[in-house]
Amino acid sequence: MATLGVNIDHIANVRQARQTVEPDPVQFAFLAELGGADSITVHLREDRRHIQDRDIFLLKETIKTKLNLEMAATDEMLEISKKLLPDFVTLVPEKREEITTEGGLDVKNNQKYLKDFVNSLKSSNIEVSAFIDPVTDQISSSGEIGFDFIELHTGKYADLKGEEQYVELQKIIESTYNATDLGLVVNAGHGLNYQNVQKIASINNINELNIGHSIVARALAVGLEKAVREMKSLISKN
Repeated sequence: MATLGVNIDHIANVRQARQTVEPDPVQFAFLAELGGADSITVHLREDRRHIQDRDIFLLKETIKTKLNLEMAATDEMLEISKKLLPDFVTLVPEKREEITTEGGLDVKNNQKYLKDFVNSLKSSNIEVSAFIDPVTDQISSSGEIGFDFIELHTGKYADLKGEEQYVELQKIIESTYNATDLGLVVNAGHGLNYQNVQKIASINNINELNIGHSIVARALAVGLEKAVREMKSLISKN
């Protein structure tokens, strides 16, 4: 059964919209854990548009589960992660102009740089994941670089419907098996919601699903703890 990582970036988005102190994503991480979250995910962006440095260090000290730090593969983020020592780091592509992460990291064409970067993180006993599209050469390159995990980008699956969505689902299933054969642990995320999550959660060897926006949106109506419990229930039915 897949576990659930809850991304709390959107809590910080609300706070930063007013440049104030609330809502505090650290407090909401506690509620997510009460709901059954197996890990807490935050993306510390270069432009600090939502999560702040203060948030990640407080989360590391206070959460009871695991901390997954999403970040770009930059010198600044490497230095921060080595001070923070999260349970694991997920390397993601990042562009200032994007609203949210668009597509997976191109590990195939950046193998030398990423291998050195990953090795540096591992020297601090940090496990490392690559957020990639469900594409064969990106998966094989992730294995060659030495990533511990991959996180398959499910955004395209989430955006499609009908037969096209089914075809994309098959790509994700095939990618999961290919990655597992290479010894990679497989996570998945992006765009997953209460309507489309179960087909992804039912895939054998999916380790964890990282979900944020739909849970936070649901929490506006029902409260965060209940929103997380509902998502956990959907995942655990498989």
